[in-house]
Amino acid sequence: MKYTTLPNTNIKVSKICLGTMTWGNQNTQDEGFAQMDYALDHGVNFFDTAEMYAVPASPETYGSTEIIIGNWFAKTGQRDKVVLATKIAGNGDYTAHIRTNGFAPEAIKEGIHNSLKRLQTDYIDLYQLHWPERDTNFFSKRDYKHNPNDPWKDNFNEILHTLDGFIKEGKIRHIGISNEKAWGTMRYLEESKENDLPKMITIQNPYSLLCRTFEGDLAEVSIRENIGLLAYSPMAFGVLSGKYVKGTAADNARLKLFPQFARYNSGQSEAATKQYLKIAEDNGLSLAQMSLAFVNQQPFLTSNIIGATNLEQLKENIDSINVTLSDGVLAQINAVHDVIPNPAP
Repeated sequence: MKYTTLPNTNIKVSKICLGTMTWGNQNTQDEGFAQMDYALDHGVNFFDTAEMYAVPASPETYGSTEIIIGNWFAKTGQRDKVVLATKIAGNGDYTAHIRTNGFAPEAIKEGIHNSLKRLQTDYIDLYQLHWPERDTNFFSKRDYKHNPNDPWKDNFNEILHTLDGFIKEGKIRHIGISNEKAWGTMRYLEESKENDLPKMITIQNPYSLLCRTFEGDLAEVSIRENIGLLAYSPMAFGVLSGKYVKGTAADNARLKLFPQFARYNSGQSEAATKQYLKIAEDNGLSLAQMSLAFVNQQPFLTSNIIGATNLEQLKENIDSINVTLSDGVLAQINAVHDVIPNPAP
């Protein structure tokens, strides 16, 4: 395994992070336990979850993934071996069953206390805001369209003050954002600098061969401001395994079970995936290895969040840390990207 540190800290994290969002729906508790055992045994010390998991979000599965992780901590006593990240859900139709007051102080208090209880721990290493409250272009929206009727009011300072209180209490150690844009990222950084408030140290956004939008303004923000990317969906919901374009996807594959996840289902995504598959095969790689290695090599990456529904997938994903793509392979990848850029924003 290779390791980095969470920006602005001395906390060492594996460059592969274990994603957990299928546990409690696609995966059972026993399967989640097996994945955590395997990951930790193979050097992965960084786990990421969220209060809204398992996915798809529903009242029935709310909090189930955190419960599974908490039960594993209780069973194994391995809490001190894991750097643990979780997230508070923002407003949205798909999370109205959780709460509807966004990141108000009482919402953050409720979110942290409930996550600590489910996770059976006294502290969270990295507490993240799952998506912005304001109306902006996240979750597969390619371009920003301003909504003059957006009811959101600037509350960056209030959020940081609230989180600062929980840091001082020892309930969370560090904070991060997710599905955020360049403007929101810089507003948080501005507030922390000007008011001596905690800094957002990571940004968890989608990043893969099919979604390289982070390389726009956010890549520069990440490097110059030292806010590290936690890349999610590096396999594009399994599309970049090649199993869908090859017709080998099992009936329990994610996009067969949940066709509403249409982000990676476009004709452009399929066309690009076929070309990436050829590059991988021509160079003696699996598409999964090439896809994950591409993410692992990015200079703005802190950790690559991989998700698997079985141990065979998990092994291949973790082993990608040992693959280094040549300049020639990277040039071939970029040639496809130049023609079909970001088909799954």
